[in-house]
Amino acid sequence: MTPLQIAFFGMAAIILLISLRVRIGVALALVSFVGIWAIRGFDVAVTMLRTTPFEFAAHWSLSAIPMFLLMGAVAYHSRVTEQIFRAAQLWLGGLPGGLAVAANWACAGFAAASGASIATAAAMGRITVPEMIRAGYDKGLATGVVASAGTLGIMIPPSIAMILYGIFAEVSIAKLFIAGILPGILTATIYAAMIVIRCMIKPELAPRTALVTNWTERGRAILDAWPLPALVLGIICGLYSGLITATEAGAGGALLAIVIAFIQRRMTWRVLVDSVVEALTNTAKIFFIAFAAVLLSRFLSLSGLPNFLIDSIGSWATDPLLLVLLAVVIYIVLGMFLDPIGLMLLTLPLFLPLFQAAGLDLIWIGVLVVKFIEIGLITPPVGMNVYVINSVTANDVRLETIFRGVVWFLLCEVIVVTLLIAFPSISLFLPGFMD
Repeated sequence: MTPLQIAFFGMAAIILLISLRVRIGVALALVSFVGIWAIRGFDVAVTMLRTTPFEFAAHWSLSAIPMFLLMGAVAYHSRVTEQIFRAAQLWLGGLPGGLAVAANWACAGFAAASGASIATAAAMGRITVPEMIRAGYDKGLATGVVASAGTLGIMIPPSIAMILYGIFAEVSIAKLFIAGILPGILTATIYAAMIVIRCMIKPELAPRTALVTNWTERGRAILDAWPLPALVLGIICGLYSGLITATEAGAGGALLAIVIAFIQRRMTWRVLVDSVVEALTNTAKIFFIAFAAVLLSRFLSLSGLPNFLIDSIGSWATDPLLLVLLAVVIYIVLGMFLDPIGLMLLTLPLFLPLFQAAGLDLIWIGVLVVKFIEIGLITPPVGMNVYVINSVTANDVRLETIFRGVVWFLLCEVIVVTLLIAFPSISLFLPGFMD
């Protein structure tokens, strides 16, 4: 059997194992080890298995991942999510579908302190979904908006997915972070516009709340929500100015979140322990998948599969639009079934050589890849954010209802993706000032 045939059998085996509910990290590592063994021998496979985890984990930029996860965990456990939603509720509650619009922008705000979509959906879902359902909102709208807006956790910086992409693609993580700002705001804006228009056409989706407030109360709510803007501005300004790197921003953000929690007298021993444990657990999960993905990239490189794909695709590899459209189809189809980080790390070893051969800007491609992953998080049958919201509501809202609710947001994503592909400057405008 030739190395190329081994690679194709290996990819089929990975898909089979994942379909059998084998953990994606285990599936990638097992198939990669056996594949390297078949191509280069047992000793080489063992050596790669032994050295790959250390070589990957020793990458300095990766230390940003546990730091940003810790920052998000501290922000959640110190109840920053409640403050940001309360402020959004007071300012936007008067709009048609005001609570849903508030939940949308609250998710966007918390995304800037989370870095992970599932964490954003879980944190905001616990607070916003019960509030909307109590107000008589359609359950599909109430759950769909949080599941969908929760995906902004990996688009609006800081983003765990962008850190991993930057390391694999060998591009500036700081530029990737900045590149995600406008696409994230664009997504949240289109979501909000859709909610308002739908609720104007069909008011029974979102009964107007009898929320009585004044400018003083709104101003106080903004002041009470200061921790999150402080975190976001500190990170973004530091990155944009070039004063700090993405890694330093992670450590500084985690420290700032802890200091803010102390200032607000919300940093208890329980909050600290829960935050650290949550950050460590999620870091371990991400790193295990990443180790396996690195091993997979080495297996595929030894097999010659990336070069074979470049030669086979031919004109596709040099036609940027066709190549991007191919990536859209593959990412969205695979995103229906795979874990988002695992999906990205599984496909990058295959797609990066093609993107580079076509001369595409890898910062722009990074934003598109993250956007494709976002869509997979709310696409049936395995839209992970949908299952998170289902568990947050203690299964009181049926999965079919939540999936029905996210359909409207998937339509919005069609508009967003079209704009991002047609106008790369949306992603590249801000990073251009960092050169």
